[in-house]
Amino acid sequence: MGIILFDDEVWLNLKPLSFTRPVAEVRVGILTIKEKWAMYLKGTPSHLTQSYLSKKYPAKISKENLLINASVLPSASLVECIMRLKLGQALVKGNITIAVKCTANQVSNFCSTSIAEFQAREFDAEISRIVHPWDIFSQNGKEITADFKLLTHNRKSAPIDDTNTVIGDNIFVEEGVQITCAILNSTTGPIYIGKHAEIMEGSLVRGPFALCNNSSVKLGSKIYGNTTVGPHSKVGGEVSESVIFGYSNKAHDGYLGNSVIGEWCNLGANTNVSNLKNNFALVKMWSYEQQRFIQTGLQFCGIIMGDYSKTGINSMFSTGTSIGVCTNYFGSGFPRNIIPSFAWGGTQGYITYKSCNYTTAITATLARRCREFSEIDKEILAAIFEQTEKERSF
Repeated sequence: MGIILFDDEVWLNLKPLSFTRPVAEVRVGILTIKEKWAMYLKGTPSHLTQSYLSKKYPAKISKENLLINASVLPSASLVECIMRLKLGQALVKGNITIAVKCTANQVSNFCSTSIAEFQAREFDAEISRIVHPWDIFSQNGKEITADFKLLTHNRKSAPIDDTNTVIGDNIFVEEGVQITCAILNSTTGPIYIGKHAEIMEGSLVRGPFALCNNSSVKLGSKIYGNTTVGPHSKVGGEVSESVIFGYSNKAHDGYLGNSVIGEWCNLGANTNVSNLKNNFALVKMWSYEQQRFIQTGLQFCGIIMGDYSKTGINSMFSTGTSIGVCTNYFGSGFPRNIIPSFAWGGTQGYITYKSCNYTTAITATLARRCREFSEIDKEILAAIFEQTEKERSF
């Protein structure tokens, strides 16, 4: 049976993060949404997403298929109800389609807002969803705890070096990890350290915290709870309640709080993010779907940064700033709370970051991690460049 994670209208809400990925590739907790469903269902899900993303993330359709809403986070009770679905049935929560079991032909014509041909069954418990970018850091602590249980069940942690100060016993360390002279406090939540990760001397870490495979925490860092550092990333300075998807660096001093950073990003030395307004008012953020600033309902909210974006040294960002894909910001002062994709510049003005320039930079960036800038990824960025052209009015 095919397992397919489908994007609904939430994909629009999650821009700029979703410009370059289906919803199920969002990391929240330790794992991506796709990885969570794969572990619960003991299978390999595929994606039903936007046409320009489908070449990289194709749907693998079988004779019978289980379509699952990619914005919904799995739980044991939810998975049990989904697995009881019969062909032609749908599991719903109010007007939200959670899952349907359908034929190959029905996959091709599927629309999550029009499921009249399916027999609807109501799920009678609460569900957790990622609907807006700020939901990622808001729900991250809860999801770290859930993923920690999933990943460590009936497993034994690798030993922790005696040079460290360990407070609490809710820590799991994978093989190949290096931790020296750090303070790890898991009394506030679990701490998970992935394979071949490193926490350098003098670092202070408080759970819930996840450091994924091949990532590092630099000397003397201060890491607060509800924080995830995705694979192949570096963090330093002060980080709180933030999620870094992977292959990104915030390697130097500076503050990052209540934020989400995409892949292949770099925050220059002493980049600082405001996550609280001076008047303590609730924070508004830019909505790509509505093309206006909308209320987050949060008092603490930093930045949302799309893939391939970078900041220069000493950059500063106001509370609730949205930074697009492939943006290069530098200079003094605070920019406006929305920086378009493919913008190059700062408070003195922007120019368009053209393909001939960003292709060279991305190729060099990926080469440092022994990766290639594929033709598929080039096509995806070209599609995003075209989609966002009207936003660059400079």
